[in-house]
Amino acid sequence: MGFRLLHLHLHGLFRSHDLELGRDADTGGQTLYVLELVRSLAARAEVDRVDVVTRLIQDRRVSADYAQPVEAIAAGAGIQRFAFGPKRYLRKELLWPHLEDLADQLVVHLQKPENRPDWIHAHYADAGYVGALLSRRLGIPLVFTGHSLGREKQRRLLAGGGDHQQLEQTYSISRRIDAEELALAHADLVITSTRQECDQQYSRYGGFRADRAQVVPPGVDARRFHPGSVAAEVREVEGLLTPFLRQPELPPLLAISRAVRRKNIPALVEAFGRSAVLRQRHNLVLVLGCREDPRQMEKQQRDVFQQVFDLVDRYDLYGRIAYPKQHRRDQIPAIYRWAAERRGLFVNPALTEPFGLTLLEAAACGLPMVATDDGGPRDILARCDNGLLADVTDREALQDALECAGSDLQRWSRWSDNGVEAVSRHFSWDAHVCSYLALMQERLLAVTQPMVLPSSQTASTGGFQPLGDRLLLLDLDSSLEQPDSDALKVLREQLDRCALGILSGRSLPAARQRFAELLLPEPKVWVTGAGTEIHYGQESAPDLFWSAQIGVDWDRAGVESALADLTDHIELQRPEQQGSFKLSYTIRDAGEQILPLIRQRLRQRHQAARPQLRCHWFLDVLPLRASRSEAIRFLALRWGLPLEQMLVVASEQGDGELVCGRPATVVLGDHDPCLDDFRQQQRVYFASRSQLPGVLEGIQHYRFLGGRARHDQSLT
Repeated sequence: MGFRLLHLHLHGLFRSHDLELGRDADTGGQTLYVLELVRSLAARAEVDRVDVVTRLIQDRRVSADYAQPVEAIAAGAGIQRFAFGPKRYLRKELLWPHLEDLADQLVVHLQKPENRPDWIHAHYADAGYVGALLSRRLGIPLVFTGHSLGREKQRRLLAGGGDHQQLEQTYSISRRIDAEELALAHADLVITSTRQECDQQYSRYGGFRADRAQVVPPGVDARRFHPGSVAAEVREVEGLLTPFLRQPELPPLLAISRAVRRKNIPALVEAFGRSAVLRQRHNLVLVLGCREDPRQMEKQQRDVFQQVFDLVDRYDLYGRIAYPKQHRRDQIPAIYRWAAERRGLFVNPALTEPFGLTLLEAAACGLPMVATDDGGPRDILARCDNGLLADVTDREALQDALECAGSDLQRWSRWSDNGVEAVSRHFSWDAHVCSYLALMQERLLAVTQPMVLPSSQTASTGGFQPLGDRLLLLDLDSSLEQPDSDALKVLREQLDRCALGILSGRSLPAARQRFAELLLPEPKVWVTGAGTEIHYGQESAPDLFWSAQIGVDWDRAGVESALADLTDHIELQRPEQQGSFKLSYTIRDAGEQILPLIRQRLRQRHQAARPQLRCHWFLDVLPLRASRSEAIRFLALRWGLPLEQMLVVASEQGDGELVCGRPATVVLGDHDPCLDDFRQQQRVYFASRSQLPGVLEGIQHYRFLGGRARHDQSLT
């Protein structure tokens, strides 16, 4: 049997043909890389099947192709689209609240033997987050490729004058970095494009382990990118570009990228405009994606184009610069060749460049480069010796490099030949896929086999009790009242139609003592210690499988030591509030922004732990793999109970984890204001009443105890 591989590529617009590269900030080089990788893998005898999971989009503003649930890429390869979040197209920063929904759907999908892959390969932070959840819940090995990393983006933008609040509002940068940490902590293999990524970017993450990282440079399709034009494509490119240019025969400075700030295109225009040498010797050609109505562009794109237009005006570059409004993807190789035949240069002035696939495409076509002295271009130049690097944050340094690179035709010819030869030798898709599959085979043998959970039938013979076909999960600490309340009496009468589960941050003995006052039927399951302990039935049988699962990489003493000197900010709660998998603290100043400090300290000490704030004053530090949300999903998997047949109640700060994904959720009327952020979630009902009356209102809304729930109908 060959490999079965599943790739997660969640944002942007992804299809098997006519990629809309450059359409927006989310449809760039990563999209092309994933498509080419999947095609190349499908052609190998070692691979039985390879699929890409992406988002299903129903939006009149984009092609109907993206609304097709299934699409073929090649024999043995396809695209599977899953709907999560709103139907319309969303930029990637708006997808975070909906990723749990996708993870829940994929767990169900991948449980079927015919769908289960040998590896999951997650691309970018959003897919890394989902991939980590799938790997944790199903025991499938995970490969992670970040493509670009949040910490590096944050560093660059702050250095450029941005502020933290702006980064949060625009890029959700904290959520992105947290997702990357989670993905790296779960990844069995991290594939990077360059050594610099490992040494200077990934190494800044607490979850990164250098022994799990491998450098595998992307490949170039030699069938498309090669020297030597044909007459028809030359005429086509000339028709695209020469109407802009007074002297179209001059060697062009060619840039091909998306119109986003990171690509730093205005700096190239300014360097060209300020240099009499460059204006006399070259034309400037900018291929920045396709644009229709500027009003439909993202603000970042509009800003970049406006900067370019202003600079063209300021330096009077009309007749010397071309920026076509439309082009086809299949014209890109011809544009490289057109530039090479005029002895031009390919320019990549990006502020940060994780790899730079366009540099390899240009080199394969015989076009030398001037590129940013960052990341991938360093590795490419070291192997190709086909141009110059420049500090693109220094306007004069970029200008000097461009003037120098175009000054010697004999050297240009040597660079051109070097690039063609080196790409063929080092950067072919054959070389990339051979290395990729060798790593898969090697790591698969080293990966620990997943723990097989016993079925409900097997487990019940050991004293555990199945959970029935519906489970109501109530928070003992916030949603249950005193035993004389009318709502509690109504609930007692209704609980003969479903199983009861209790959630609590308390220990099991403390939770039992509090629960005894309510005179309710015995719960089928107890999830206590903020999600770190699961017990069943009256005998309080612990779930040892859950303990073993969350105990991976957990070092309680190490966590306590890492936080020991923060006594000005936090103090340990009483011993009875602690647990084997939980450290509980009280915050000395509730208005203090304590979570970033705690996360930083845990990351610096390489602790696989996560802090969670509750009710503004209380801080729990748990294993990375533990939470109430994960405990609920563990129960669903172990007992074969669909998440849609669970109803969960939320009301407090810290309950956000309960509100995402497939379970029916009720947010009580007296909820913490932070939960208002979840009002757009599709499977959340905001009750008008508080505590138990609100619970009963939610039960009625979902018809949870009788008939088919509205919640279930919404899933079809």
